Amino acid sequence: IERYEKVYTTNAIKTSKYNVFTFLPLNLFEQFQRIANAYFLILLLLQLIPAISSLSWFTTVVPLVLVLSVTAAKDATDDIVSINMLQSERWMNVQVGDIIKLENNQFVTGFLLLMFSRLLSSPHPLLSFSSPPSFLYSSTPPLRETNLKVKQALTVTGDMGDNIQKLAAFNGEVRCEPPNNRLDRFTGTLNNAGQKYSLDNNRILLRGCTLRNTDWCFGLVLFGGPETKLMKNCGKTTFKRTSVDRLMNVLVLCIFGFLAVMCTILAIGNRIWEQRWGSDFTAFLPREDGVNASFSAFLTFWSYIIILNTVVPISLYVSMEVIRLGNSFYIDWDRNMYHAHSDTPAEARTTTLNEELGQIKYIFSDKTGTLTQNIMTFNKCSINGKSYGDVIDYNGQRLEINENTETVDWSFNPLADQRFSFHDHSLVEAVKLESPEVHTFFRLLSLCHTVMAEEKREGELLYQAQSPDEGALVTAARNFGFVFRSRTPESVTVVEMGKQRCYDLLAILDFNNVRKRMSVIVRSPEGKLCLYCKGADTIIYERLHQSCSKLMDITTEHLNEYAGEGLRTLALACKDLDEKYFKEWQQRHHVASTALEDREQKLDLLYEEIEKDLMLLGATAIEDKLQDGVPQTIEQLSQADIKIWVLTGDKQETAENIGYSCNMLREEMNDIFIVSANNTDDVRQELRNALNAIKPGAEVFTPVTSLGSKVKVIKDEEVDGEFGLVINGHSLAYALDGSMELLFLRVACLCKTVICCRVTPLQKAQVVELVKKYKQAVTLAIGDGANDVSMIKAAHIGVGISGQEGMQAVLSSDYSFAQFRYLERLLLVHGRWSYLRMCKFLSYFFYKNFTFTFVHLWYAFFCGFSAQTVYDEWFITLYNLVYTALPVLGMSLFDQDVNDMWSFQHPKLYVPGQLNQYFSKTAFFKCALHSVYSSVVLFFIPYAAMYDTVRSDGKDIADYQSFALLTQTCLVFTVCIQLGLDMSYWTAVNQLFVWGSLTMYFAVTFAMYSNGMYLAAPASFPFIGTARNSLNQPNVWLTILLTSILCVLPVVAYRFLLIQLRPTINNKAAPLPPKRRAKIRRSSTRRSGYAFSHAQGYGDLVTSTRFLRRPAIVPSSGFTLLGRTTGFSPMGRSAGYSPTGHAQNNRPRDVEATSLQMYSTAQTLGL
Repeated sequence: IERYEKVYTTNAIKTSKYNVFTFLPLNLFEQFQRIANAYFLILLLLQLIPAISSLSWFTTVVPLVLVLSVTAAKDATDDIVSINMLQSERWMNVQVGDIIKLENNQFVTGFLLLMFSRLLSSPHPLLSFSSPPSFLYSSTPPLRETNLKVKQALTVTGDMGDNIQKLAAFNGEVRCEPPNNRLDRFTGTLNNAGQKYSLDNNRILLRGCTLRNTDWCFGLVLFGGPETKLMKNCGKTTFKRTSVDRLMNVLVLCIFGFLAVMCTILAIGNRIWEQRWGSDFTAFLPREDGVNASFSAFLTFWSYIIILNTVVPISLYVSMEVIRLGNSFYIDWDRNMYHAHSDTPAEARTTTLNEELGQIKYIFSDKTGTLTQNIMTFNKCSINGKSYGDVIDYNGQRLEINENTETVDWSFNPLADQRFSFHDHSLVEAVKLESPEVHTFFRLLSLCHTVMAEEKREGELLYQAQSPDEGALVTAARNFGFVFRSRTPESVTVVEMGKQRCYDLLAILDFNNVRKRMSVIVRSPEGKLCLYCKGADTIIYERLHQSCSKLMDITTEHLNEYAGEGLRTLALACKDLDEKYFKEWQQRHHVASTALEDREQKLDLLYEEIEKDLMLLGATAIEDKLQDGVPQTIEQLSQADIKIWVLTGDKQETAENIGYSCNMLREEMNDIFIVSANNTDDVRQELRNALNAIKPGAEVFTPVTSLGSKVKVIKDEEVDGEFGLVINGHSLAYALDGSMELLFLRVACLCKTVICCRVTPLQKAQVVELVKKYKQAVTLAIGDGANDVSMIKAAHIGVGISGQEGMQAVLSSDYSFAQFRYLERLLLVHGRWSYLRMCKFLSYFFYKNFTFTFVHLWYAFFCGFSAQTVYDEWFITLYNLVYTALPVLGMSLFDQDVNDMWSFQHPKLYVPGQLNQYFSKTAFFKCALHSVYSSVVLFFIPYAAMYDTVRSDGKDIADYQSFALLTQTCLVFTVCIQLGLDMSYWTAVNQLFVWGSLTMYFAVTFAMYSNGMYLAAPASFPFIGTARNSLNQPNVWLTILLTSILCVLPVVAYRFLLIQLRPTINNKAAPLPPKRRAKIRRSSTRRSGYAFSHAQGYGDLVTSTRFLRRPAIVPSSGFTLLGRTTGFSPMGRSAGYSPTGHAQNNRPRDVEATSLQMYSTAQTLGL
């Protein structure tokens, strides 16, 4: 194969951000891109100028170096962890066009075209391989996909076996698409000896895959290094910021502006003072040459910029990161969010969004695998107009199925799966009586699929399917006597009622999200050509022969009945094919399958041509069980005023039934609006009708925004009653148009529940973006599959469910766990605590630093605006790093206003976070006013107490150093007392931090002011003896006591009056006892969604070339009878199927129902 080296990149990749040489410069460059760090670097440079600095350089260097070091250590650790362990030095030598050999359990080193392989030897003599194999198994650890995937080489290359001479003599040309990030598709062709062969994703090995159960394989490198699909998917993830971060950016800019105003006022004061009184001091403070009053004011401005910089302390951002990290560990360590069955703990995959969890207003949820278990069980079926699956007594009455109901005896079928459970004996009798329609029905289920069968021992079958639906259907056919035994790319072997039959597999018309159906074309052993098709009932009905109209009506009634029980449905049909027509169609199919451009469109046209005039066989009904605790969780979140929107790809009827099962839709709702129009005008009219029904006479407005203007925020409106909205994908496409999106959003926000069905992954993301754009609210998206990734990334917070659909959603999420019910604890407990702690931290942090800084402002009026500091330089350096750091961290990591059980019992406690009541611009302004008052007390009370004061022995105590010591001691006591008032939950750690910080303050103060320190460095420790001479005076301690009381007394009084006059939700009395709602059994005429895979199938793979059966080493069987969750009332029960092959839980864990409490009124919090 000819290689064009100059066109392609090398195979060398870089998965780390830094190396030994670039870490320091790159990391410092990134850190100084933060405004705060750059600000303090500028301050440091200003402090190096003696003319304007009254502080020593170490007052800024020590905290700056500490902050930079901690952040650098964190970044280095994250980078080391993120290094891709697949990297190897030898990989960089691989080039495009090379043919490389890989062995079992080795990583794939590039983007390879599989040429040929050999599987490991079979332990079973009946399953050994007798011809050159061309299959292999692989897994994809970088995507956390551990289930085995089958890859198939072309026949033209697979026939070479291990003949290296043939491989070296092979001459071919590969033409393919350019490098891209689409992991699920590949288009290309291989030209050899005048023949053109189609290449697709089933011939390709992704970089990073691992060979399993494969002795060796040879592959052609198509792309290398950064051009491989894996590296193309390693793009930068959008950095998410919390609303607190965005508010902080605004507040910091305001603080900078306020700092500039303060410094300007003080500079003007210095100029006035120099002009009027400065000349009186020139005798002992001579001015330097060229320095006049104006220039002195200029220097004073920059001096006060340095002194007053503590209004934005550098330790603020580091403390926030530490708090977020600690709260993230709480999520990781929470045993109540650990799923024992799957051994999956909750995981905080980011440390920057914890407080955002306490402000969620909208939740966007997937359905399948998120609300449901994604474990499918064959429940009922309709065959030739007769429904099977119900248990009927002698009086013709339907019986409720329970654990004591007799199940079908499968002893007549030695290959049956004994874990499969079914209760309707009449269907087995119809099979035994050889009913042609029943046999054709199950024959279709055993042939029309892409399931792989593995058989380690004779008669012990294990199915590996790409979707749980297919596994459940094939298992059902197996138990009813039509056992799918094995397959090759050209044939399917089925054991029909004990007789083995081999069908020639001529074509697979595979499933995709547009077709919503799958077909196979087979030739029976008798030579009869037949097409079998299964898919969504609406899709199949459009392609039926007109003679099926009567049967279609009966089947539709059955489908409506199944829909009322929340079952997923498929319609089945077939047709006989003419030999001549099929050969001509097959030639056109080959041409389309080898096209490089528009291959999928050309194949779809051919599929559409042959899939018509079908004969209806019947329908299947599969149950997708709800996860444990889903209705209770949704009810709790609704009580917390969180709106839940379900965005699902299933059809309307299925989504609607799940809505009722989850208590999202209720019979007692005022109205449920269905929007299902197929054009713009009708969709707009249906939305307007809904708006008028909810709010009669409401005006339809369309905010007009000019270029560059801010988007108008739509505020929440009061609604009289409860409403629901269900809209399908076709209508949603029109509703999301720019001219209608505001109308749709307004109607949706007025509804308590919104369900969007038949939506695409792009539409999911568009709905999330729409709410983010026009609603001032925090959004959360939760899903379990690859089709939820766009929605998860679009929301403020993304949550991934680690379920049956792989780990792509988890890898794209910010938080992950195994069950939807854990979302309740994540938000109502961890989210609320994190938000409350962060708000308390910010309020207290600004208070203590504003108070600290404003004392300098008042002192400036008594020192001639000379930029002299009130405090000792060492106190300024250690105030935020030592004296007040640990107490506020202790409060921010351990504080709880209520425990977790109280949070569950009173979900209304979550509402203040949605309204930003704990920390906002108003709260910040109140905090600033409190700091102004405290700083006035802290300066003027000690000043008055020290003015013209003498010691008990008659010696003078009114000196600058004694005043500085008294002021800073009063400050430390005041902020500690204020912290005690703010803290709701005292622990041993909090006690240690508070009392330890006070002890540390006095220990460091006496040490710094000792004779020894002064003798060691006289210039750095000038306060010799001040502590022991001042703190032994009773009037000093009386002043400290008086100052502390006066600082906190208004706070205590304000909070007392607030509780009496405006009690908050936290101050409310005990709520009313919970009310139990009577269970209402609901009948419905809606049809549920089709039970089918939502991903591209293996059709092209299994028809490509010869397949040699090989039993893979797999986990335990996945067919296990499951208990039934509440909300469904189906009449039949069958085995659960899991595509991962893991055994399912036989007995679901008991879920303790939380007590739902109702409040008569809900008033907002005041600060």
